[in-house]
Amino acid sequence: MPAMRVLFVTFPWHTHFQFCAPMAWALRTAGHEVHFAGSPDLIDVITGAGHTAVPVGPDEPFTERAYRARENVQGKLKESGVINDTSGDTSGGSGGGSGSDSGSGNAPVLDLGENGEENLPWSYLKLIAAGSTEVAKLANDAMIDDLVAYCRWWKPDLVVWEWLTYAGAVAAAAVGAAHARMPIGIEVEARIRRHFVKVRDQQPPADREDPMRDWLGGWGDKYGFEFSEDLVTGQFTIDQVPDSMRLACEVPHVPVRYVPYNGPAVVPEWIRGEPRAPRVLATFGTSMWDTDKSGLVLDSQRVSKDQLQDMLDSLADLDIELVMTLPVSMQKQLEHIPDNARFVEFVPMHTIVPSCAAVIHHGGLPTFLSSLAHGIPQIMLTWMAPDASVRGARLHKAGAGEWIPPERMTGRRIRDTLVRLLDDPSGAQRLRDEVRAQLSPNDAAPELERLAARFGSR
Repeated sequence: MPAMRVLFVTFPWHTHFQFCAPMAWALRTAGHEVHFAGSPDLIDVITGAGHTAVPVGPDEPFTERAYRARENVQGKLKESGVINDTSGDTSGGSGGGSGSDSGSGNAPVLDLGENGEENLPWSYLKLIAAGSTEVAKLANDAMIDDLVAYCRWWKPDLVVWEWLTYAGAVAAAAVGAAHARMPIGIEVEARIRRHFVKVRDQQPPADREDPMRDWLGGWGDKYGFEFSEDLVTGQFTIDQVPDSMRLACEVPHVPVRYVPYNGPAVVPEWIRGEPRAPRVLATFGTSMWDTDKSGLVLDSQRVSKDQLQDMLDSLADLDIELVMTLPVSMQKQLEHIPDNARFVEFVPMHTIVPSCAAVIHHGGLPTFLSSLAHGIPQIMLTWMAPDASVRGARLHKAGAGEWIPPERMTGRRIRDTLVRLLDDPSGAQRLRDEVRAQLSPNDAAPELERLAARFGSR
């Protein structure tokens, strides 16, 4: 087919961009023009990956805007139950899958497990919608006008937007381009949206509140298009999780193999060669520590210093090489460091994960999917992602790992789980084989071409 113009639109965090970058490379090598739209503070990250950048939105970094808005957004999120900073019942929440811990205490409401959305009453679904719409507004409103203006000038055939960047769907609808959503993780959002719409339509007309429809519909009024559900879910999705981990969803999807990319990197000398003992990586992401500047990470979602020390003490006598990424400020707060541990502030995941025997992490998708891609058993310690319980249940079922929420995390529990996973990595290796059988981004490019032709209306 003739060369397309493809515009990727990304949330202003570098990890979200990196998740999309290999698919963009594949479309470029297939002969298409590819541009990446993002906030001005992300431009160096985009161009550093060899892509053409389009700055949209204000110069003020997103983290600073989010920090200023934190009280309003956190208040609405807590009110809605999307996040919960108190102990006790998460009213209406459902449990995760067997074998992994399910939500109590500090759980987000989107602890869906398998078909868990069916257990959520309308009153709670409305609160979820209100809270998640507030986050979407914060992440998108400031960039939409610039993005639509650019699309009217450049006229893309396909807009690919990562899961939080609804601005991409708005801009695509404004110019008649096809658009695809890239979920970063297991697609729980489309599932809960489908259930929300189903239950909404069963309510009396006066009680059919829909903040997401009202918000996106308002942009449609400005730019001349009607609201449709694909503005929320994408006309189709580009899905980088293995099929055995997917939730059934009615939105068409293109399964694509995840290709690890964590930015320009140099392989540290200490990574080269065989480790002296089984290498275990422990990484919790910069947002888990006091380096977070957005104000959107709750204390209940972090791994505390005491929990970290407990974990280190419990692993101290194991014959492993423990590599932990940790800011220097946090390293200085630890009481003691075991002899089998090495601390670094940062290491690119794609340079170290292949050499590991296990990974302990905060649930970030690059680490999670890199571990799957290389057949590495993993332990997730997280409430950071709405699909945490779903991923945890599937990891357990596959024998590839476990999920331990921070409020149930103990050093002994991590130690026992780690020893078991190191002893039997076969489940993780089976998932690796499933990942390798998926289409590569290059092989998936023709399917994106076909769907762009199907959904484009220009």
